[in-house]
Amino acid sequence: MLELYTNPMSPCAQKVRIVLAEKGLDWTPHQVSLKDKENLEPWYLALNPLGVVPTLVHNGMAVIESSIVCEYLDDTFPEHSLKPVDTYQRARMRFWMKHVDVKLHPSCGAIQWPMVMRPALMEKSEEERDAILERVVEKPRRERQKRLVKFGLDAPDVADAVKTYRKTILDMEAALAEHAWVVGDEFSLADVSLAPYFQTLAQFGWTALYDRDCPRVTDWYARCSERPSYQEGVAVDFPAELVARLQGEGAAVWHKIEQHFGEHPAA
Repeated sequence: MLELYTNPMSPCAQKVRIVLAEKGLDWTPHQVSLKDKENLEPWYLALNPLGVVPTLVHNGMAVIESSIVCEYLDDTFPEHSLKPVDTYQRARMRFWMKHVDVKLHPSCGAIQWPMVMRPALMEKSEEERDAILERVVEKPRRERQKRLVKFGLDAPDVADAVKTYRKTILDMEAALAEHAWVVGDEFSLADVSLAPYFQTLAQFGWTALYDRDCPRVTDWYARCSERPSYQEGVAVDFPAELVARLQGEGAAVWHKIEQHFGEHPAA
């Protein structure tokens, strides 16, 4: 039995849902409200001590950290493998997965968190906000969220996040000149890992970060988003009304993102 503790807006949860759909697996969803901080409740921390989504529970055993979950699913259900056969391409796949975990995911958080999570926190008193943020398990995440609460999209994290996104996109554009997909001619976990972070840009209407000057990346994301697994694992949670609202909110603050667009890419 497969159960997934998930949240529609989480790119990490989205990539696991894409893998589940690619594999055609049956699973039971459990929605975890990040706005209400259910991920920091004792019952959830007992499943996932890091207090993040997703958490996969397979036959009563919890598997955490989305990239590990994706590989676990691919190893446990090897039919229609999402790993390249070629060992070099497999190493490149893991490079991209690590890049997502270490650099792109925090960058996505820096631009999405002020849009999605900050408004509810700002309705609370300063004392309540501080108490909630002190419960965030990992110190780097906790300190980043404190800055994002205080400054919103004016936080210094945002400039670095946009630069990291742009560097990632330019590197992808170069990689896609060699192959149909990021590490080869077959869709792999590298593509699975990257695609949800373009969902974040699309949902806020910030696609100029890639569609102005990176046609291969633009085409790649179009092909990713057209896959049945993406439609089932991601797009289903973004009805037209929600997308219209998010894009309206994104348009209102695009100037805060765009001002960093032309700056030198992050190393």
